[in-house]
Amino acid sequence: MERFISVSPLKLLEKSSRKALGPGNLGVLIARAGVGKTACLIHIAFDRIFRGEKLVHVSLDETPEKVTSYYNVILYDLVKALDMEDEYELRGRIDRNRLILAYLNQSFSLERLRANLENLAKNMDFKPDCLIVDGMDCKAASRELFGEFKQLAKSVEAEIWFSALSHRHITETNERGIPYPCHEVDDLFSIILQLQPETTGMQLRLLKDHDHPSIPDVSLKLDPGTFLVQGKE
Repeated sequence: MERFISVSPLKLLEKSSRKALGPGNLGVLIARAGVGKTACLIHIAFDRIFRGEKLVHVSLDETPEKVTSYYNVILYDLVKALDMEDEYELRGRIDRNRLILAYLNQSFSLERLRANLENLAKNMDFKPDCLIVDGMDCKAASRELFGEFKQLAKSVEAEIWFSALSHRHITETNERGIPYPCHEVDDLFSIILQLQPETTGMQLRLLKDHDHPSIPDVSLKLDPGTFLVQGKE
């Protein structure tokens, strides 16, 4: 597990001011379609789980079986890439410390999620340290919704990660350098990451670092096949 953590995409946050997103905060990963948002989100999930934390994966467009399949495929590739011998142990850890909540056919609401988290805490003694929200349309989502997510993150003392779909033909950014579709709600996010394909691999860049008004160029190069950190940083 230490081998994975040393090459996890979240290693990028070791270069941030607080070294993490942190409980009560929202984070978002911006990327174009087909670049690998879901794979990168699952790597974020692995990072938290392998550090001994509990995680809830909230899916808005896939069944729990499909999400589980994604995890299994990415874990298989991870074990193969790092020549790890403890795949069975890793699968057991994931199964014990990850729960999947699926809200299909536009059935999602903050009230339902809040109630489900309360039930998990009460009936299963499962209190997540991290939530992954996959499938949220960040452009269509209202500012009020993200504000409510932030309140939820604080009330359950967990960090919440989202993915946001950008488009090649939409180049709009705000004065702080945050691109579409997060340029109008970036103040609600503590960490903003951007995943971009380049000729030599994938580039993961830190665009926002908590309340720092400006940050240096902080990025990592990721292997396009495994989304693990490439080379020495």
